[in-house]
Amino acid sequence: MKIISMIPARYAASRFPGKLMQDLGGETVILRTYKAAVKTGLFDDVFVVTDSEIIFKEIEDNGGKAIMSKKEHNCGSDRIAEAVEQMDVDIVVNVQGDEPFTDKESLERVIEVFKGDKDKEIDLASLMTKITDWDEINNPNTVKVITDSRDFALYFSRSPIPYPRDKSINVSYFKHKGVYAFRKQAIVDFQKLPMLSLEATEKIEAIRYLEYGKKIKMVETDSEGIEIDTPEDLERAKKVWK
Repeated sequence: MKIISMIPARYAASRFPGKLMQDLGGETVILRTYKAAVKTGLFDDVFVVTDSEIIFKEIEDNGGKAIMSKKEHNCGSDRIAEAVEQMDVDIVVNVQGDEPFTDKESLERVIEVFKGDKDKEIDLASLMTKITDWDEINNPNTVKVITDSRDFALYFSRSPIPYPRDKSINVSYFKHKGVYAFRKQAIVDFQKLPMLSLEATEKIEAIRYLEYGKKIKMVETDSEGIEIDTPEDLERAKKVWK
């Protein structure tokens, strides 16, 4: 089974433009993320796929592998699909470019689900982590996920799901972490499927898979990491790095 990692990287992030080129302990955020993915030793190859010449040069100049994306894309999955369509690979792992603290154990667990999937029931796998802080549960920047009894995703939302109408019931809330492992065909199919209303409303690309009947296996992890979405996140990451 050939497994590669693809790190989609846009320069013009809407909430924090240029965040991937910000300094984190003497190296850029995107270079830190690339090196973290390579360091896990889980992949036959690791690439940054980007529409930015600045990011492309940053990776290439530091001995890494980068691919220039040919088109404008709405999301990271589309960008990856273009890059892998002609590649001979089985599993593609999407590591977010703004997660320099990506850890090996979580990635290993999300890859493992495919090794036991003899019937090829799983189209893609992703990570979730339990959250208990009500401010975070209510925060629309935190994507929540609910699953069935076998940990297949039922829905993703920026709203609290499930809605706690009966507060006496003890229910767990889970945050979706933006690490995906795809069968190659699943991600190639993705870019050919038009966006439907639920994805367009929530602005969550994982919903497109559900709307078209794809099966997403969720894997629970305790690893929080730090996603650098804002300047405040970057300052927090710098403190952790020190």
